[in-house]
Amino acid sequence: MKRFFLVEPVIGIFAFASLLTYPVLQQYVYQRLWDEIANSSYPRTQSSSQCMSNDSSVKKLYDDVQKETSLFLLYSELCFMFPSLVVSLLLVSYSDHRGRKIAIVLPLIGNVLFSLIYFVVCSFSLNLNIVLVGSFLMGLWGGPTSLVAGCFAYVADLCDNSKKKTVRMAILEMVVGLLSGVASLSTGYFIQAGGFKWPFLTAALLHCLNIFYVVFFLEETVKPPNFSPLPGFTMEALKNRFHRVYLLFVASSRKRSTLLILMMLAFTFHKFANFGGIFMFIIYELNAPLCWNEILIGYGSALSTLIFLSSFAGVFCFSRCLEDIYIVLIGLVSAMAGLLMAAFAKTTLLMFLVRVPLLFAIMPAPVLRSMMSKIVLSSEQGAAFACLAFLEMVSTVVSFAVFSSIYAATVSWFSGFSFILASGLTVIPIVLMGAVQYLGLESTDETQFLTSEGDGEVDNETRKDRTQLSDKDKS
Repeated sequence: MKRFFLVEPVIGIFAFASLLTYPVLQQYVYQRLWDEIANSSYPRTQSSSQCMSNDSSVKKLYDDVQKETSLFLLYSELCFMFPSLVVSLLLVSYSDHRGRKIAIVLPLIGNVLFSLIYFVVCSFSLNLNIVLVGSFLMGLWGGPTSLVAGCFAYVADLCDNSKKKTVRMAILEMVVGLLSGVASLSTGYFIQAGGFKWPFLTAALLHCLNIFYVVFFLEETVKPPNFSPLPGFTMEALKNRFHRVYLLFVASSRKRSTLLILMMLAFTFHKFANFGGIFMFIIYELNAPLCWNEILIGYGSALSTLIFLSSFAGVFCFSRCLEDIYIVLIGLVSAMAGLLMAAFAKTTLLMFLVRVPLLFAIMPAPVLRSMMSKIVLSSEQGAAFACLAFLEMVSTVVSFAVFSSIYAATVSWFSGFSFILASGLTVIPIVLMGAVQYLGLESTDETQFLTSEGDGEVDNETRKDRTQLSDKDKS
């Protein structure tokens, strides 16, 4: 059977399936909590005048539902985060020697379980707390961060040229955004036509299709020596996975370690601020004075697709004339401006226009991944992307917790405060990238220079640890 070195269909189908359900689950939780708090059905045909009513009791009801929704989604994220933190770190690092496909298939299984649990809860109006179990199971199988990290590590294995690697990783981000936008555009019509349950069943089927493609058609880039699944999960092997991540920073020059830490911190703070601000868009749009319905939310989410397309175009064009670090800085400034504008968007037109300054806001993530991938060895790609998956998970969940709490506390007096905070926090990665520029990344051969075992900065014991660990992986 012919196999392909194309991971883009995997992450594309995954993004479509995930974003088909994510706006839906937010709206489903919102309406279920409305039914419980108001003791009446959610007004599906509500008008803007109802939403913006000056009646204090109506306003209090909307505020209460907003607060409870953000808190419930926070609990769901925490149930997902705790198992996913450990599993993603182990799984992607494990793929360095046992194959990338394991870091892709297992998270897909978890997403199938998550989607089916939501489908059952929606179909039979079961207790809303049951979906927390689905979040926990999805995290236990690695979660989306493991799959995304596995796909980026897969691309890193295929690309030798540094500019090609940057563009190829930007293509992955673009595919995610493009199909996410298409999915978001269809969610409103899904809900109005058949209710909340069908997007979850559709997503489960798409994840199953994805598993079939990965298992039977995707070629492996890392050939496992004498693969045996059971020994790979012994306590000794798990210890080796953590040790390999540790060696990523210790078994190299001081300069490389410093650059990796600075770029990972920049990546973390960027994800924290960007995710925290953009995630609140839907809840913000549901509330007064915007009072958007399902269709408008779908249009808004689909319009965000332009951010991914323009960010890819930006990376493709800027990479021809600018260094990677300047592309990152342009993206950070773009994110800062868009989030600041969102804080003061009080009309539908202005909220749509918020996406204009955000046009390059996605550029920092793929370019930072590429920059870090260029300064680690080919045998360390999985460990590097495992660290990124771990940090991405921590930053997004902590960001969600912080911004959900802040939004719940400030929605009654200034609902745009969360966006101002997110915009301000973007200054931190800008400063960190300035430090990276000061240290300097001279060439595409930086990996060989920074990891040279003749530079005197890596001690013999550390080199010996790396050799012994490699021998254990091969055995």
